[in-house]
Amino acid sequence: MWAQQQIHLRAYPRGFHLITDEIKQQLPQLADISVGLLHLFIQHTSASLTLNENADPTVRSDMEQHFNHFVPERSPYYVHTYEGDDDMPAHIKASLLGSSVTIPISQGRLALGIWQGIYLGEHRDHGGKRRLVATLQGE
Repeated sequence: MWAQQQIHLRAYPRGFHLITDEIKQQLPQLADISVGLLHLFIQHTSASLTLNENADPTVRSDMEQHFNHFVPERSPYYVHTYEGDDDMPAHIKASLLGSSVTIPISQGRLALGIWQGIYLGEHRDHGGKRRLVATLQGE
């Protein structure tokens, strides 16, 4: 079985956000898959998807602090600056972290590790609503 649908995420503030429950709520058909894969792809160039710690929110704030230090705003060598100081760094962060994740499905559930969750990396100050394409494969 193959299925594909769009997932709509509300606008989030800049930072890293745990969206695992939001994904599961919009994919009730996960319960019908005994073995398979979920592929999530974000349709934006200034936000990212990644997997990381799902329990301690300080991990998400530390991730934001690290990436802001690692990819600073207003670097003098940026040419792509006409959409704001956060735009070019957002593109770089999105490329570094990636635009997709693939997660196994086992017995109707995402087979994430006990401490793993799906993160939306919102790299713009005002990124707005985000769209994901969810592709399910399984039986």
